[in-house]
Amino acid sequence: MGIVPLAKALELAQEYDLDLVEVAANARPPVCKLMDYGKFKYESAMKAREARKNQAHTVIKEMKLRPKIDPHDYDTKKGHVVRFLKQGDKVKITIMFRGREQSRPELGYRLLQRLAEDVQDLGFVESNPKQDGRNMIMVLGPHKKKTEAMAEARQAQEARKASAKANPGRSQNPADAEASAEEPAEA
Repeated sequence: MGIVPLAKALELAQEYDLDLVEVAANARPPVCKLMDYGKFKYESAMKAREARKNQAHTVIKEMKLRPKIDPHDYDTKKGHVVRFLKQGDKVKITIMFRGREQSRPELGYRLLQRLAEDVQDLGFVESNPKQDGRNMIMVLGPHKKKTEAMAEARQAQEARKASAKANPGRSQNPADAEASAEEPAEA
């Protein structure tokens, strides 16, 4: 539009039912824009909300173990670590030593190394095992970023919903499908 006196700019704004918004106050002459300011604020809030939706917070989950852990308990704890890594979270593994166990830190070190090897396809050792008083700590980081893991989970959920719509009344649990296939058909 060019350089326009302030009174004329205000008249134009009223005529078109828009707001006169100052864009660059330090420029000579100051730069202003005719716009619907309420709509502008709404759209910028929506963009910010969308950006937050795609943002992921880094969470550190913690798993506590003992050096003399039962094999079944180890498998259960390992399952939790696998789930956390699949979700894109970091996992802090703490081995707690009590009494005489404190004189055998190599037991904890071997246990942490075994766990790291068991989950190496999902995560990597972010900080190596180190003794901290009565505890030994190691941090595992996921190979996938949190946003990637969230996107994969969303896609899997949408696929399950689509499958449920296509086959109403059927269980979405794979174990149920196998059990129904093994049952003999009644004649």
